[in-house]
Amino acid sequence: MKILLTGAAGFIGFHTAKALLERGDEVIGLDNFSPYYDPKLKEARAAQLDGKPGFKMIRGDVTDRETVREAMKGVDRVCHLAALAGVRYSFEHPEEYISNNIQGFFEILDEVKQQEIAGLIYASSSSVYGGNEKAPSQEDDKVDNQLSLYGMTKKDNELMAHTYNHLYGIPVTGLRFFTVYGEWGRPDMALFLFTDAILNDRPIDVFGEGKMQRDFTYIDDIVSGVISSIDKNYDEEIFNLGCGRKEELMDYISTIEKACGKEAEKNFTGMQPGDVRVTSADISHARDKLDYNPQTMIDEGVPRFVKWYRDYYGLIEN
Repeated sequence: MKILLTGAAGFIGFHTAKALLERGDEVIGLDNFSPYYDPKLKEARAAQLDGKPGFKMIRGDVTDRETVREAMKGVDRVCHLAALAGVRYSFEHPEEYISNNIQGFFEILDEVKQQEIAGLIYASSSSVYGGNEKAPSQEDDKVDNQLSLYGMTKKDNELMAHTYNHLYGIPVTGLRFFTVYGEWGRPDMALFLFTDAILNDRPIDVFGEGKMQRDFTYIDDIVSGVISSIDKNYDEEIFNLGCGRKEELMDYISTIEKACGKEAEKNFTGMQPGDVRVTSADISHARDKLDYNPQTMIDEGVPRFVKWYRDYYGLIEN
């Protein structure tokens, strides 16, 4: 299969590209190498993919229709993972989220229609559940109580995809990712921030006074769900991709401390704007229709990340 994979130098995109190439698919990567976080990390991911049989990287922006048009020619599926992620950055740069996450999604979606591509798989987010208090979250829960611009843009993507499916019959599958972590992860995510601070003897900020719960999902499990979605290519679906269990934030921090071999100095502070106390995924729908079966818990996944971090930054274990 020939697949256009946007965001191929991003965290989830990079791992998805590797898995697709390993099974023999042809992958056209499209990424703008945005400076939202350290471009060197994106370049390093891309270097891992360069030269692999069946892979081509296009440096360009999903908001540019001509770039999208050329990249999409002749593909069997489009897997759209490119976006500005994260809740907090959206408060400071709202215009970038509208451009990348809404305009960029439209350019991809409309070009899928124009070129009559057989299916679109795209990244949504657990952030669409916003201020919902019901847990675990299910795909048919209402998602009208948005708490962040980021969550709003992802809900907008789901609405656009639904509309294009209804009007033009385009197969669309949206994936609501829950707190993805693992090797080559984003520097703005908690695992990276905590590991970096602990290993470099800096204090960590623990939001929500540490009384938060998250459905932490290891990257390999997420990739398995993405690839199954590409293969199944349902007419129209939304899936939660989580681990299916929630962890206490303080237990997560303890697991990181153990992997780092030292205890963190902690600054306990309140909730941040746009944040929620609990995320928890009901993954029964994905289990049923994607054969999705998460395998990695934090006691395995966190040490793998810490080992990668040490190797990547050349840190020697004490």
